[in-house]
Parts: sequence; structure tokens; C-alpha cells
Amino acid sequence: MLALSLMLSLVATGPVAVAPKPVLPAPVAPTSVEARAVRLRQEVARIALAQVQRMDATWHPEQRDCAGLIRFAYRVAYKRVDAGRLASPLWRDTRGAPVDFADAETLLTHSFGPLGRDAAARESLRTGDILAFRQEHDAGPVFHLMLVVRPEDRAHAPARVVYHPGEPGAVVRTGVLDTLSAEAPLEWRPVPQNAAFLGFFRFKEWMP
Repeated sequence: MLALSLMLSLVATGPVAVAPKPVLPAPVAPTSVEARAVRLRQEVARIALAQVQRMDATWHPEQRDCAGLIRFAYRVAYKRVDAGRLASPLWRDTRGAPVDFADAETLLTHSFGPLGRDAAARESLRTGDILAFRQEHDAGPVFHLMLVVRPEDRAHAPARVVYHPGEPGAVVRTGVLDTLSAEAPLEWRPVPQNAAFLGFFRFKEWMP
């Protein structure tokens, strides 16, 4: 589909008096909404980037496409960080009912909310957000999604996109977002001047 090839000991001597062990409060797990969201984003990044090196055998070959990468990365991230959330499917169908499977268009329109298409929206991107495109073909429109991977500390590394091109047997690719915006064919640039670019989107459960 794409013409894009983006990318710590102390040693005691002699007898030591043992003091009673102090009673300390139990460690507090990072259960706040934001701490949980950060952990989920970190896992989404690890999982998505791991697919670039080698696609996980548990990711069914028949679901290896752009939407499949997003579903897989999110599902595994929730399994590691917040397995209880998976008691109900993550995605929504066209009627708003929870479902395990949703194609690119259904994910985009029912499970993700728009952030915008401009520079401000692009600057607000966090790992797990997506870029969406709609390409017109003779057989009808084709939607394509790319997953954003962006360190919480933005000085650490540039924002990247990770995506599956969609063709059977294709490999997952990654590239720098700035490079995509400046050097890709116009129809694949996430810029307002590209009519095929639908915008940046965020999982609705992660929105304020």
C-alpha cells in the first residue's frame, strides 16, 4: 500500500545488635490515572517497536495490518498494566457496542477522538496516538493508520511513527515523524495541505 520506507554493600564486622524492624507503610502502586496512562503508553511503545524487529507469533498473521498493529499493541499493553480492563473489549463497533475486532475506519470513528490536523495538535501528540489517512481507490476509500511513539521526555528522542503497510507478508516499519512530514510523497504527509490526511487522533479513554 505504501511507497514509504520509513524505519549497589555494607559489610558488618563483629556482633551487631538487631533493632526491631520498623513498621513501614506498604508501597503505594502507581494507581493514579496519569501514572497508569504513562505505563500504558510505555508498554504500547515497547510492543509496537518490537514488531519492527520481529513480529510476535501471538499476533495472528491474518490480523497483520495497520489496524491490527494498534489492536495488538493496545491489547498486550493492557494485559501487562491493567488486565482487569480487558474484562470488556477495548474497541467499539458502529453501534457503540464493545468489540474485540475493529477495522481501521471503525477504530478511527468510534474508539479514537480527533486532536486536530495542525501544528498544535502535532505538538500535543503522545505515544499511542495515531495518524490517519484516507486514500481514494476505484473500489472505494481505504483508511490507513500509523501509531505514534514519543518519549515522555521529548528531549530524549524524536517522535516516531510505527505502522504496518497492510499487504500480506509485509513487515512493520518505523520512521521519524518529522521526516514523514517533510519527505514522504504528499499523499502520505501528515500536514494540513494534504487532503488525504484526516488528522491526529487519541484513544477516547485517554482523553480528558
